[in-house]
Amino acid sequence: MSESANNLTDGSLLARNTLYSLVGQAVPVLAAIFSIPILINALGTAGFGVLTLAWMVTGYFGLLDLGVGRALTKMLSEKLGRGDVEDVPDLIWTALMLTALMGLFGALLISLASSTLVYDVLKIPSALQDDVEKSFYILAISVPIVICNAALRGILESYQRFDLINIVRAPIGSLTFLGPVLVLPFSEKLSHIVVALVVARLLECAINFFFCIRVVPKMLKNIHLKHSYIGLFLIFGGWMTISNIIGPLMIYLDRFLIGSIISVSAVAYYATSYEIISRLMVLPGAIVGVLFPALGALIGPNPSKAATLFFGGVRYTFFSVLPVILIIFIFAQEGLSVWLGDEFSLQGAVVLKWLAIGALMQSLSYFPFAVLHAAGRPELTATLHLIETPIYIMVAWVLIGRYGIEGAAIAWVLRSIFDTIILFHMAGRELKITYPISHIVLIASIMGAFLSVSMLLPQGIYFKLGFSSIGLVSLFAYSWKKILTSDERGFVLLYVKRLKVSRNSQAK
Repeated sequence: MSESANNLTDGSLLARNTLYSLVGQAVPVLAAIFSIPILINALGTAGFGVLTLAWMVTGYFGLLDLGVGRALTKMLSEKLGRGDVEDVPDLIWTALMLTALMGLFGALLISLASSTLVYDVLKIPSALQDDVEKSFYILAISVPIVICNAALRGILESYQRFDLINIVRAPIGSLTFLGPVLVLPFSEKLSHIVVALVVARLLECAINFFFCIRVVPKMLKNIHLKHSYIGLFLIFGGWMTISNIIGPLMIYLDRFLIGSIISVSAVAYYATSYEIISRLMVLPGAIVGVLFPALGALIGPNPSKAATLFFGGVRYTFFSVLPVILIIFIFAQEGLSVWLGDEFSLQGAVVLKWLAIGALMQSLSYFPFAVLHAAGRPELTATLHLIETPIYIMVAWVLIGRYGIEGAAIAWVLRSIFDTIILFHMAGRELKITYPISHIVLIASIMGAFLSVSMLLPQGIYFKLGFSSIGLVSLFAYSWKKILTSDERGFVLLYVKRLKVSRNSQAK
């Protein structure tokens, strides 16, 4: 393996970049916690429900890029790992051209579908319909910008420049929530609020392009398309496109089903609980975002090191996410009541509990998904999604019709469990590894415990505090002995020792 590959997969670099990514994704969470109650009070549940659909569009179409963004990260990582940098500008400009074309297609798609969505599909109050239709047309403008951003981030990820990525991600991600709040003193029209979202995305694209020029100065000296790369992008990206269309579709489809079967107000109750859970994914998202280019450079020449990175990512995510999920699960009702009021607590607490159960599995699924794409096997994830989609739609439709938004949450949990199990099986075969039976039993036992506790746990706040404290201590003890390796335990102890020495020296 070349010196470039060793530099790109250095442990301290990966740890530092994971921290950058975690901060970059955590800051918008704080902005969301502050902004969402204000937006609900100003827009009402129906207006806020439509705004969540607008957020969904800007997020979803960022993945509708022919898979070029992820393919570009993989192909650039492989070239940098081999020290082959001569054709990097051609690779970059070919990718940007393809993403621009796909962005124009996405904009056209939204423009054509806007009227049908507003007047025929979604149950939007008549007083809001005209404004919502304008909002969808404005959102169409953002699609090429959002899709090009995916490719620009892919360039920076390949060079492990997560510092630059998150310099942009933190403020722009925060503006997704704070921008609408800043517009409210001047206008409560959704179309005006959506303009703020589009301006934020345009600013993000301009800054990312500037950073890419800094990292790859040859970009401006050699603006050239290479036809042979188009074929490579389309072969790899074709399967990626299926995953990028269907995967997020299954994530966001429940909101459209709720909006069409129940109401957009019900979307608001469901979406707030989902937003809490989705923000938990910042941790696996941060880790896997950093590991993906490293896996791309390692999985061929050094599969054993790739497997080590894979297991490490899964362990750290499990160890970090589970305590938060436990707290959210136990205090769902109290937390929603304090944050958004009794109405949202009454409507969304059970939904939040179900989503918390699925979030554990969902957080772990990031890693086998990344392994399969880094190994150049996107057809496996695409095929899985093609099989899952019609089943999920039918299950979600039936459960939403019967149990409302709680049915949507149950359908999401079932899909998350099925998806994660299959992805781990596929990744294990690709890396030629087996999973410890004790870990499988542990996760299954935790899932069963969540369901049991949901039915048996008394509602008293003091009992909940005592139960959560015992659960967190037990989890820490088990993870320390069974999840972390001896080297990892030694690293933690060494860090704690250094921290004590530093505090003692400051005290003196």
